[in-house]
Amino acid sequence: MTPTDGTSTQGQNYLPDLGLSRPSTARVYNAILGGKDNFEVDRQAADVFLANIPQAREIAWENRDALIRGVEYMTRVVGIDQFLDIGCGLPISPNTHEAALSINPAARVAYVDNDPIVLAHGRAYLATGSSSTVITADLREPQTILRHPGITSFLDFDRPIGLILVGIIMHISDADRPGRLMGELMDAMCPGSHVFTTQWPDTGDPAQEALSRACLETLGTGWKRPLEQIRGLFDGLELLPPGLEYIARWYPENPGAPLAAVEDLQPHQRAMMAAMARKPV
Repeated sequence: MTPTDGTSTQGQNYLPDLGLSRPSTARVYNAILGGKDNFEVDRQAADVFLANIPQAREIAWENRDALIRGVEYMTRVVGIDQFLDIGCGLPISPNTHEAALSINPAARVAYVDNDPIVLAHGRAYLATGSSSTVITADLREPQTILRHPGITSFLDFDRPIGLILVGIIMHISDADRPGRLMGELMDAMCPGSHVFTTQWPDTGDPAQEALSRACLETLGTGWKRPLEQIRGLFDGLELLPPGLEYIARWYPENPGAPLAAVEDLQPHQRAMMAAMARKPV
């Protein structure tokens, strides 16, 4: 991840350093998902993931499925109609705005990613007029996001917002203090706002180690964290049922439903966890 100054889709003189000589998180994720918006350097990195963990594609799609479940829950059950999706990656259907709009046609989604290629593709696939927009900015600079005119003119911070941090916090080092970053974003949002994340836990499972190893080798980022450290990211927020849970067991619309035993999950199903929390009213 390379910090950039925020630039909206309306910028006419934006000439980014595309960084095509090295893999990017967004493009490698796209390659693993089977998308076409990537380059040879990204596909080589995706091959490293698949060599370390052959079910990497299944893990990526389960993460995508969790994104949609989280958006649907916030839209249908909570009634949130505006979202800030940071680290959105390259468009690959279903996207956040598609999930939200299928439930509430008045929903609005602001997408943020630090890869300028996302901005280029987002103009065609993510920025859909009044329903969604996309800007280039970096999670490690939350005030740049919060003050960006493409965000402040699009989202109403006096009403609840659904903050989406799917598959990105693991790319933020401890030195960059992910809890502080998430805290700054949630501090700017009104009570009733929600945050949804997916992360790599450290419970000693081989799949978690394989993912982290492949990510660090190819991207230089990607850290698994102990469960208590992940839960600490939600300090001051209300962690919602079923809490921090493996994605295969994370169903917020029916948290009391019988779940598969952890020991019965496939190895790749123990690679990632999901959690959602609410800012108290």
